Amino acid sequence: MKFNTLRYYDFVNSKFYILLIARVLLVVLFIKLGTPKLINFEQTIQYMQSLNIPFSTLAAFIAVVMEVVAPIFILIGYYTRPIAIIFAFYTIGSAILGHAYWQVPSELVQSNMINFYKNISIAAGFFLLSLTGPGRYSLDKK
Repeated sequence: MKFNTLRYYDFVNSKFYILLIARVLLVVLFIKLGTPKLINFEQTIQYMQSLNIPFSTLAAFIAVVMEVVAPIFILIGYYTRPIAIIFAFYTIGSAILGHAYWQVPSELVQSNMINFYKNISIAAGFFLLSLTGPGRYSLDKK
């Protein structure tokens, strides 16, 4: 294979494996950080209240669903496209509400900015997943 053909290489033989790996990598963070939110639900509500998020209990419930239940659906490739779209908007919302670096004290700006843009990048991954679908190794198989 010539170097210039790599530019157009479409990964025909490996794209389904790559989609599976991408799905796993996209959701592992949510499962890891969402499980403690489920286990310590009262603390999750208190955290939402500390961020002045309205309807803190509802927000905590949505966070648990989006960070524990929805990742499992993405992982197994079930209703992947619609869940990926919802996930993208959830992740953008989390960036805005949870990592508003423009509103925090100067010593917290850097870490919040990193997390804000991390969430934006993750949202982009979910938008792409909504376009590609989960691939062959999924319950959707598309």
